[in-house]
Amino acid sequence: MAFLGKEYKLVKHENYDEFLKSLGLPNERVQEMLKNDETEKLVKNGDTYTFYYNSPSDKREVTFTPGLEFVEFVEEGEPIKSTYTIDGNTVHQVSSGSDRVANFTREYDGDNLVVTMTCDKWDGVARAYYKA
Repeated sequence: MAFLGKEYKLVKHENYDEFLKSLGLPNERVQEMLKNDETEKLVKNGDTYTFYYNSPSDKREVTFTPGLEFVEFVEEGEPIKSTYTIDGNTVHQVSSGSDRVANFTREYDGDNLVVTMTCDKWDGVARAYYKA
């Protein structure tokens, strides 16, 4: 798990706008998020992990225990139930809101991170590419 503690910076994304719209985000928020120059980092703390997200419009920390569902609140204020699991260099996240389910798969490969995103309200696949 050489990726732990490394900060990954967003390089590009594909179909991200359509993914964000499938989550029900307003167009203004989608446009704002498309401009974000974000970083993310995953740190292990004993039995828990913390994701650190940082962008001009959002700075947050999400602490989780793999396999245990918990409630987090996104910027839009809706409570989201999330479960993270870790399998080698892959982190899976399933998040469900009031009427939709989103899946995030983070695949770490050295200094590269690819995040694949899907939503049950959308037939497409979005990807974000990061570099450490």
